[in-house]
Amino acid sequence: MKIVKTKDGVSYLWPFILVTSLFFLWGFAHSILDVLNKHFQEVLVISKAKSALVQAVVYGGYFLMALPAGAFIKRYGYRKGVILGLLLYAIGAFLFIPGSKLMSFNFFLVSLFIIGCGLTCLETAANPYITVLGEPEYGAGRLNLAQSFNGLGWIVGPLVGGVVLFSADGDISLPYVGIGCLVILVALFFMRIRLPEVKEEAPAEEGVTKKSLWKYPHFTWGVLALFCYVAAQTGINSFFINYVTEANLGFSNGDAALLLSFGGMGLFMVGRFTGSWLMNHIPAERLLIWFSVGASLCMLLVIAGWGWTSITALFVCYLFESIMFPTIFALAIRKLGGHTKKASSILIMSIVGGAVAPVLMGLLGEQNMSIGFIVPLICFFVICAYSAMYKRTVAAK
Repeated sequence: MKIVKTKDGVSYLWPFILVTSLFFLWGFAHSILDVLNKHFQEVLVISKAKSALVQAVVYGGYFLMALPAGAFIKRYGYRKGVILGLLLYAIGAFLFIPGSKLMSFNFFLVSLFIIGCGLTCLETAANPYITVLGEPEYGAGRLNLAQSFNGLGWIVGPLVGGVVLFSADGDISLPYVGIGCLVILVALFFMRIRLPEVKEEAPAEEGVTKKSLWKYPHFTWGVLALFCYVAAQTGINSFFINYVTEANLGFSNGDAALLLSFGGMGLFMVGRFTGSWLMNHIPAERLLIWFSVGASLCMLLVIAGWGWTSITALFVCYLFESIMFPTIFALAIRKLGGHTKKASSILIMSIVGGAVAPVLMGLLGEQNMSIGFIVPLICFFVICAYSAMYKRTVAAK
């Protein structure tokens, strides 16, 4: 595969495959939250805004843990960063065992926060590592391909969560015990292997004096764009089940969870594979413009609340948003050289957008969920602006 080879003929295929396997794990962790959100509303009798704290604590973990994770990875390397993330992930997952007995919302929030810290380590290590396993021009395509397997996790999460949590005798700990055991096995595997530490070259334009990271406009605006993307994605996922069940089309919670799994997340995964292929022929920033415009149009239809038309638009939005995270991430760290690891930490901090949007959407949509989707609409406008001005910002000195 040419996308994982250097000009000197060095192949990074096996490191690429190993690290890509991690993407499934955090896709599952994120997508099952969308089922937990609705489950807690009903079982613990809480409002939409309060249930959105499920996402807030996980994504808040990203904000608080990103810089420490980046410092850890800079000192000890990508592999140990992955192992630390997996162990934290497992600890948070196994805490759901006592949590299922206590049924305390606050205890669940603590468990999810620990999982969020683990996911932060994984993403801080894996995302930039994938982008440097080959030639820079294929970085966005490489990350989109790896993130396609993240899409598989997004399908499995609501599927498992919907079947278990919306059943008559659903035990909230079961899916977390299962994924916790899998994570421990993966951690043991990574403890026994060695990943090559790829060295990033300093940007040619820096010369002798290293330019400040914040002097790269494509990075600074990329932080805002990534914040908005995660805000939009998390908000849409969080209230997908609410939106579908409130449309008065006869869907139950279980039906909506299955629709989210196979419909929305299925299109999301297809979009990532398709986007990875398209980026071999179309510049990533140009494709991002088209997809962000498509997502914006879908959100306008969702807000309109036109029954099946709006439900269909909600599904199609997953196709358009699929390439956004890996593409924005890869574009933002392009040509940063020695700044790459620090830039990755800051970009991961911007994932805190996922803590903000669900709460805002819950407040706006308490009576009418359609109104809450104004938040992701604004976010897609920002992403469209970033992709449209990218060529000018990346060329700026």
